[in-house]
Amino acid sequence: MRAFAALVLALWATAASADWLADVQPAKLVGEGDFSVFGFRLYRAQMWSERIPVGYDERFALHIIYARGIRRERFVDTGMNEIKRLASAPIPADTLARWRTDLMQALVDVGPGDQLSAIYLPDKGVRFYAGNRMTGEFDDLAFAQAFFGIWLDPSTRAPTLRKQLLGVSP
Repeated sequence: MRAFAALVLALWATAASADWLADVQPAKLVGEGDFSVFGFRLYRAQMWSERIPVGYDERFALHIIYARGIRRERFVDTGMNEIKRLASAPIPADTLARWRTDLMQALVDVGPGDQLSAIYLPDKGVRFYAGNRMTGEFDDLAFAQAFFGIWLDPSTRAPTLRKQLLGVSP
């Protein structure tokens, strides 16, 4: 009986951990790379999509596996700073406040080995996962594109990682 229970639990855990990936099926791994600061690896990022090149006209996923602990507040502050930096025009204060609230809901504190995923939903917005648990879905295309722009915008602070995620360089 114990063996059966362990098998059921293992199958459930495997299925549950694939929820974010099920959101982008029949996607395949497009590219991946590490993000490091001052020689310290913070995370490994992966881009999943059905089609290459990845574009905002299709569903895709950014999946991140963390090597270090990072607090949610730090994610939100860094993300919002990058969104503002990359914007082609100033973003209204009420929009920035709403996006900050959305990120606070969607993101969680992470430790080594934890995983966060974001699914781009064309004509809709973005869905976030922490491990196998959906943490938020936001029907806001501007927010979704601004968020993914942190990695995909040509002016990203991580141009090598951008190329790796898009499958442009090894």
